Amino acid sequence: MTKPQTEPQFHPLQGLIWPDAELTTEARLYLRPWPETATTPSTDDDPTLPADLPAAPLTLAPDQGVGFDTYFNLFSLGKWRRHCALNDLHLALWGQGRVRVIIGQDRWDDSKPHAQPKVAHSREILLEQSLILPDGNTPVRVDLSALIGADQGGSDAGVLWFALIGEQAGAVLHDAIWQTRQPPLRTPSLALSITTFRREQAVQQSVARFEQFMATSDIADHLHLIVVDNGQSAAIPATAHVTPIDNANLGGAGGFARGLLAARARGDSHCLFMDDDAAVHMDSIARSWRFLAWATDPATAIAGAMSIAAHKWALWENGALFDGHCIPLHLGTDLREPAQLARLETQSNQPAPRNLYGGWWYFAFALDHAHHMPFPFFVRGDDISFGLVHDFNTVTLPGVMSFQDQDFANKESLQTLYLDQRSHLAHHLALPHMNVGRARTVRIAWWFFARAALQLHYDTLDALQLSLEDVLAGPAFFAANADMSVRRADLTALRRDEAWKPIISAPPPERQWINPNWFLPRLVMKLSLNGHLLPLFRLYGNHIVLEPGQRGRIRLTWGAAQVTYWDPEAGQYFTVTHSKRRFWRSFGALLVNSWRLWRGYDALLADWQQGYDQLTTPAWWKSRLGLSRD
Repeated sequence: MTKPQTEPQFHPLQGLIWPDAELTTEARLYLRPWPETATTPSTDDDPTLPADLPAAPLTLAPDQGVGFDTYFNLFSLGKWRRHCALNDLHLALWGQGRVRVIIGQDRWDDSKPHAQPKVAHSREILLEQSLILPDGNTPVRVDLSALIGADQGGSDAGVLWFALIGEQAGAVLHDAIWQTRQPPLRTPSLALSITTFRREQAVQQSVARFEQFMATSDIADHLHLIVVDNGQSAAIPATAHVTPIDNANLGGAGGFARGLLAARARGDSHCLFMDDDAAVHMDSIARSWRFLAWATDPATAIAGAMSIAAHKWALWENGALFDGHCIPLHLGTDLREPAQLARLETQSNQPAPRNLYGGWWYFAFALDHAHHMPFPFFVRGDDISFGLVHDFNTVTLPGVMSFQDQDFANKESLQTLYLDQRSHLAHHLALPHMNVGRARTVRIAWWFFARAALQLHYDTLDALQLSLEDVLAGPAFFAANADMSVRRADLTALRRDEAWKPIISAPPPERQWINPNWFLPRLVMKLSLNGHLLPLFRLYGNHIVLEPGQRGRIRLTWGAAQVTYWDPEAGQYFTVTHSKRRFWRSFGALLVNSWRLWRGYDALLADWQQGYDQLTTPAWWKSRLGLSRD
């Protein structure tokens, strides 16, 4: 719907986001029945919600209403105060009829990390009054400037929300926008960069959604979409708002490097990296643009959150930390629960640590503060490295989230672990502030080895040694293998037992003589390296069947001599079996490569730090992509 026009002296900060069935049917992420009771269910099977997804205009029955104290529609006052010095705020409402508006403020007391939510979470009603909404075209504003308090900066400010209750039959809400009379500090020119590889339908749908958004958006003049097509097959037409670019397949790193170069050539001030399925609300882009416009720190960047595929009401991550491995922040947060939202916004409004980064499914940043191009990892690790090397002021915002259609656990494979290990090692070698010393760096390789070995993934062990050898070869290897063509063939050749096969019969029978949930058997398995030190273990070790998403859950594989990963939905499976020969062969290779890393650590560190700088320049990428250096 086209947003109603506002008077020039009032600037929109954040509008409502309504449910979109293409993204999710979780209505409680957007609005909830009001007033709620203790027995109101926290699911969409709620008779007080409309059978269809709510949309504007929304009719309010007498004495019933809707609350917008939700993930997509609360206003993170703490972040706007801290990062944008906001001190003037209004809520503008468009609609018809007499309504009662309730404006509240939620806070979370982070000094009580172990308290129950009802103890740490507080809710205060700032204002409650009756309003007459005249005609759907004329806004009625509520001035909140005095209520929010000039001294409420940082995390103490919490979040604001509002609810509306109908006071007469036929009351209707058309729209609501949080506004300010403070002028923006800048007018960002934002280039959206999508990298795609042979996902023609997904990227075409994303472009169509973007074009539809541009037809009604009041910031359309400040947005432009760049589609970098690594497969050269998407057939995206060039328009006033979209620039397609055919590109050599150098993975996500090469695609986003090409998009970043194009954004700079256009003279844009900011760039937003996005997935090719663009599984975000287009209004989330407007929300990000406005925050960047008011941010007091020009180096402010926006990291989009991601949901869990199986439960789109739960967070997979809201930004992440890297310290030897990836640590997703706020994993599992229930986005339908106001107390958890208050905790999320309070904790994510703390000063960001230096090792915070945002995934490239949604990451917006200022081009003037991007002093490095992506490193040519091909995929896996390029976004981590980009976030770590730059001193961005990275912020997450409520309602800026990408909906994931596949669980990350299901994506784990021999190839992804090969890629993960080499990028994990490279981050600590290439970036001076991430230097953890030779012992901790070597330990990363041992951690990857143990994780795969305990699950009997011997093909993966071979791939991990190849990964470690690539890191030992230094950044020159990555420069020469930016397209990964040789390594992809090598990894395919290594994949034997871990190659998926079509299901033609029932899964193999299970046997469980060793209970991995009991302490003593589990201790024996740990001391024996999961049976690799025990004689004849294949004769009495467990035979188990797991789902693909359970790969990586080591507790399930303690005591296993045979593991079958069974995926009936995809009609495929593979089985791995205990092998002392393959274990000790890979262990020997790990010892040799670990000694090489330990002995040559200082020289390797210098090589990586110098080479990283060389391979993250515009000149290197222009040469590698066959572009003019002018």
